[in-house]
Amino acid sequence: MEGIAAAKERGVYKGRRPSIDRDQIHAMNAEGVSPTEIARRLGIGRTSVYRCLGRVAG
Repeated sequence: MEGIAAAKERGVYKGRRPSIDRDQIHAMNAEGVSPTEIARRLGIGRTSVYRCLGRVAG
């Protein structure tokens, strides 16, 4: 863990990059595209879309 702490101090350890583009999801939603269709177009899970939009799936 010392190595990770040192890397964080240098600013080179930032974790995994997000696999979804939140701006794109919000833009598609504003255009009236359904969460299911957004998920299909972006190749992500529907629950991920709902989570990004701040809604609970189900």
